[in-house]
Amino acid sequence: MNRIKEVLDEKGIKQIWLAEKIGKSYNMVNGYVQNRRQPSLELLNEIAKILDVDVKDLIQSSTNKDAK
Repeated sequence: MNRIKEVLDEKGIKQIWLAEKIGKSYNMVNGYVQNRRQPSLELLNEIAKILDVDVKDLIQSSTNKDAK
């Protein structure tokens, strides 16, 4: 599971903006946000760079958030 939705919400960024930045359709990004689809690791790294977060912040689930 990814945390793209949470990071977008925290930063006040719209899905359509992210879709334009990564060259994907809104529907594709919405699939990532709703966890119906998972982006490739390469794309996840690109999204992290665009959102200015560590890629780990995008893949950490709430169940392992406090795990070390």
